[in-house]
Amino acid sequence: MHRLGTFPDRSLDIDVIFDLMIHDLDMLLAAVGSPVESVEVVGVHVLTPRTDIANARLRFANGCIANVTASRISRDRVRKARFFQHDSYVSIDYAAQEVDVYRLALENGRPAIQGGRLEIATDEPLHRELVDFVEAVRTRRPPLVDGRAGRNALALATRVAEAIQQTETEQA
Repeated sequence: MHRLGTFPDRSLDIDVIFDLMIHDLDMLLAAVGSPVESVEVVGVHVLTPRTDIANARLRFANGCIANVTASRISRDRVRKARFFQHDSYVSIDYAAQEVDVYRLALENGRPAIQGGRLEIATDEPLHRELVDFVEAVRTRRPPLVDGRAGRNALALATRVAEAIQQTETEQA
């Protein structure tokens, strides 16, 4: 997963982990559905006294391995996730709201790649989140993303940030 942004004029009092990476950690936890067993990290202070670029390699109990990168000092704005499996590849561009899926298939007894762009409904993500929240309140149902999911993403982001601090302490 890659979440890169240009240097902001806000949120400079927190690490990029809590500003940008936390969104991808939340999505990963929802998609993988398994506890994180280990975290390997690298973080760099470039323009602020906080972590401006971070990379985390997460190993999940079910065998999934995820590499997550966040930067707030990129020239380009990137919001992408790519999922590699033994027989398929999924690429999600959150900014463009595009999804591509490719699968290994047999054509005339020979391996071939099939797939392409999926048709998806596009909308402003924050708008969808607010609509769901209002509907949840009105109908007294849980929101699609509940407080537990937010707490879990925050706990993982804290674990990543603490691992970076530990690495920095060991190197000092």
